[in-house]
Amino acid sequence: MSRAKIQLSREAIGAAALAIADAEGFQAVSMRRVAQQLSVGTMSLYYYVKTKDDLVAVMDDALMNEALLPAVPRNWKRAITEIATRTHSIFLRHPWALISMQSAPPGINALRHMEQCLEALAKTSMTAKQKLTLLAIVDDFVFGHALREAAREKVTDMEFATAQIAAGNFPRIAEVFSGRRMNVGKSRFREGLRLLLEEYGPQRPRASSKPRSTSSLQDKQRAHNRS
Repeated sequence: MSRAKIQLSREAIGAAALAIADAEGFQAVSMRRVAQQLSVGTMSLYYYVKTKDDLVAVMDDALMNEALLPAVPRNWKRAITEIATRTHSIFLRHPWALISMQSAPPGINALRHMEQCLEALAKTSMTAKQKLTLLAIVDDFVFGHALREAAREKVTDMEFATAQIAAGNFPRIAEVFSGRRMNVGKSRFREGLRLLLEEYGPQRPRASSKPRSTSSLQDKQRAHNRS
């Protein structure tokens, strides 16, 4: 039985490259390896992808496609939470992307992702600068948390740590841990994101930076003198 013919496209090439990176690491991705994955000749890929940099761009576009929401919720906090959670899950599924895709140029799906982020904030009272600042802060939080999740847990020398705490060298650590190992809650990503969005919320009025008028101050001084 003959093998079904592969329908080549930039999307198919990107998906194949992601599968290779997930299974073998980003370093294993090459035009030849992608061609093997798709059971086609290497030269046939060059009609769709010209260079290795172009291949990386196709991979990034495939990743950003996973970040897109089917629809953007009307509530801005819910929308940003869903976008951030979806983006965070991409890094957990593809941890190699945290480092290897930083130099990838933005493609059409990256632009669609940015459009969804701004659509989520379109009905708020935030200025353009406040919107971009919030999105950058959320990106930092998502990236940093995913980077920590992707890292291997450090092995603690419990015998050494216990001896140091018992000697009274670290009273605050002893107070918190009380001689036992304590796991931080698994929900800290969503909790941290919730706190971040609450703190940045546009509903918080900012103190006016305008100087008080001289006439108003003079009126209060005259009233004080008459009393």
